[in-house]
Amino acid sequence: MRAIVSRTYGSPDVARIEDVPTPIPKDIEVLIRNFATVVSGAESTARKGDSFAGRLYFGLTRPRLPILGTSFAGEVEAVGTAVTKFRVGDQVMGSVGPRMGAHAELVCTSEDGIIVIKPSSLSFSDAVAIFDGALTALPFLRDTAHLTRGQSILINGASGAVGTAAVQLAKHLGAVVTAVTSTANVDLVKSLGADHVIDYTKENFTKSGRTYDVVFDTVGKSSYRLCRSLLRANGIYLTTVVSPAILVQMLWTKRIGAARAAIAFTGLRSAPAMAQDVAYMGNLADAGAYVPVIDRSYTMEEASAAHAHVETGRKKGSVVVTFAAEA
Repeated sequence: MRAIVSRTYGSPDVARIEDVPTPIPKDIEVLIRNFATVVSGAESTARKGDSFAGRLYFGLTRPRLPILGTSFAGEVEAVGTAVTKFRVGDQVMGSVGPRMGAHAELVCTSEDGIIVIKPSSLSFSDAVAIFDGALTALPFLRDTAHLTRGQSILINGASGAVGTAAVQLAKHLGAVVTAVTSTANVDLVKSLGADHVIDYTKENFTKSGRTYDVVFDTVGKSSYRLCRSLLRANGIYLTTVVSPAILVQMLWTKRIGAARAAIAFTGLRSAPAMAQDVAYMGNLADAGAYVPVIDRSYTMEEASAAHAHVETGRKKGSVVVTFAAEA
């Protein structure tokens, strides 16, 4: 099979197509013909190898996981002898998680992993775009912030993958949404349901004087210190970016009972819990209550261009890579 492989750390050009061995499904594994995947900001960062913490996982001197990619959407091509949940021909969507390997024409994963039947109304590209944002935004809003109907939330970075998901999910949960984005993306976030929009090129949202039950910094460009004045008495500040500061603030604010700071390690949840969320998001999209936002779609041969676009930091929603016309 062909795969997008990065044998060294570096620029987008290190992502090249190679022929690699086809995975063989074990007893409880499913082999999927992959039609679409996503290049996320995390995967672009892993490819660059700029982060020492990242290299501790991916390899200090060279990538030990040369085929990146977590999300897939495709068709079951073969099943192991003990598989009972899926059959050849099933159209599925899922994630292989931190072990990577989804930037390939064929993906192998456990039937008990993060894999569900794809709603027939969704294209493979739309299905895979759910993963780059919604599976982060949903547990942040539902499980960490406990966002409920009538509460107010400010979402910073509202046009990115997590941001576009957060705007829609917050509205679905009944919240009043204020979205922070650039001039070019104001219409986009309004179309997703934002009640109010702040153009950060014209206004500093941290000095607006308005207060919220939740402030969700989906891009990690602000801080609890800067946003503390925006929080109501029992408010909570959420960020997707791990730092020593946020970990200390999370522990301290929980102890003293002040407006809290929090981060959720959404990728460390159990496979059954994540699969349940995938199915939930698929059902929302199938019902028209959630729209996966795709900025650009690239072919497998254009993988380096996909990485380069993600690196600009200006993508709206997700960047999809397709492996076949079916996507």
